[in-house]
Amino acid sequence: MNEGSDAAAEGDAGPRHGRSSRADRADRVGALLTRAATGDEQAFAGVYEALAPQVMGLAFRVLRDQAQAEEVTQDVMVEVWRTADRFRPGRGTARNWVLTLAHRRAVDRVRSVTAGRARELLTGARDRNRPFDAVAEEVEEREERRAVFRCLAQLAEHLRVPLVLAYYEGLTYAEVADSLAAPAGTVKSRMRQGLRRLRECLEAAA
Repeated sequence: MNEGSDAAAEGDAGPRHGRSSRADRADRVGALLTRAATGDEQAFAGVYEALAPQVMGLAFRVLRDQAQAEEVTQDVMVEVWRTADRFRPGRGTARNWVLTLAHRRAVDRVRSVTAGRARELLTGARDRNRPFDAVAEEVEEREERRAVFRCLAQLAEHLRVPLVLAYYEGLTYAEVADSLAAPAGTVKSRMRQGLRRLRECLEAAA
């Protein structure tokens, strides 16, 4: 009986310890970012080491291009250094704040790249006599992506960020909840509400 109880206690300690470790890491990064706001370059180096790989992952998922993602990552981290004093620990984690900046920058890059590619497609159709239907289909796909990004940008931050973490970062409900330091049930509710509003926005834009 005691052995079983001890084993159960050990089993229960694992997940709690994992959550505690993630929270501790989040607190440490938040503290480093707060110090970076005072011009502490060593603290910012810690922020960069902790979050730049995650910014890169998010940027690549949005852009699907390694070089573009690298450029966005550098731009975002420079912005983090320049605007670190805008971070408010009471409103969320440093990771959440930085990834929100990253998503905005990646979306802006997608809009710019998509507009340029659409023009190239139409020019190519004229130059190479490509079937108009094929060109129109490619342009339409890109327009749909732009519509999604526009609608995401219109969502309130507490609805947008969980969707970005789940669908662009590939996090599970539990991981999103840990990242945002919010109950899993709250995160699920926000994601359902966010998806509903995203769908309504897309339908209105159609």
